[in-house]
Amino acid sequence: MEEPVLLYLTCANKDEAKTIARTLIDERLIACANILGKMTSVYRWEGTVVEDEEIAVLLKTRRDMAARATERVKELHSYDLPCVVGLPIQGGNPDFIGWLNCEVS
Repeated sequence: MEEPVLLYLTCANKDEAKTIARTLIDERLIACANILGKMTSVYRWEGTVVEDEEIAVLLKTRRDMAARATERVKELHSYDLPCVVGLPIQGGNPDFIGWLNCEVS
């Protein structure tokens, strides 16, 4: 069984988040996406501190698919530099992890 990983992603709005999530699921790069509510992000971009509303998205996939999923997000995303970071999943419901592994190919 492959090692599961959680990709954290931010999007400009809910429509973009849904488009990315559905595309990655259709292409079997991820098993599941959780689109969370609006949040405020504060960051420095091109020398200026920016405060924006964004949508957080959690993408569940396998470690061996994380790079492909990340590249696909970059192709679909409206940002020049989208936030996509991977976090290992340790433990959890083995039945869910098994399902996740079967859904990604």
